[in-house]
Amino acid sequence: MLLDTTHNIATPEGVELRLPVAGLGARSMAWLLDALIKLAALVVASMVLPFLGDLGQGLWLIAFFVLLWLYNVVFEVLNHGATPGKKTLGLKVMNANGTPVGWSGSIIRNLIRFVDTLPGCYAFGCVAVLLSKDFQRLGDLAAGTIVVYEDKGHAGSAIGDTDAVAVKVPLTLDEQQAIVGFGERASRLNRDRAEELAGLMTPVFGEVDADRLRSHAAWLVGGERNQ
Repeated sequence: MLLDTTHNIATPEGVELRLPVAGLGARSMAWLLDALIKLAALVVASMVLPFLGDLGQGLWLIAFFVLLWLYNVVFEVLNHGATPGKKTLGLKVMNANGTPVGWSGSIIRNLIRFVDTLPGCYAFGCVAVLLSKDFQRLGDLAAGTIVVYEDKGHAGSAIGDTDAVAVKVPLTLDEQQAIVGFGERASRLNRDRAEELAGLMTPVFGEVDADRLRSHAAWLVGGERNQ
């Protein structure tokens, strides 16, 4: 069984974005880290707040509510889709269409977390993740969200910092995907290998080197076309 897969999104430019979706193992570790953070916060509160008497008891109940129901929502919306646990594992929540998760989506997915925990040990949620092609638990399915691995900037360093050069010949979707894929990988290839791969596009462009192909990739993903 695959531990992760990709969620594909077709852009208006005809380029298919592939988002690496997090599997059950990574999501479980992120959940465990967040649970430990919440537990530690409650333990500290239980040690300090009793000294405040009735006020302390009220504050403890507020802290419990915030950690149980608002912790995930606030971090997901205000911290680019990542709770501390997800951030540590390099994960983030986003809408299935590739846009950042908002308040409504995060609230829905976290309210339904209660159903995911049934009948115990997140049984429903784990089964849903294993059966879903995008590893979505019930809350994700209801909110239209996915959990993906955070982009570490490989594509940005390989494509975003490259001057965009418009493609003057018609391209098939497979050819566009191949060019964008090359642009994302080019900075991690040695020069000879990059030139060798670029040469495979000779039937499409005629003579083309690696730098030129990277510039075409930047144009395809919307690099600097509007400048």
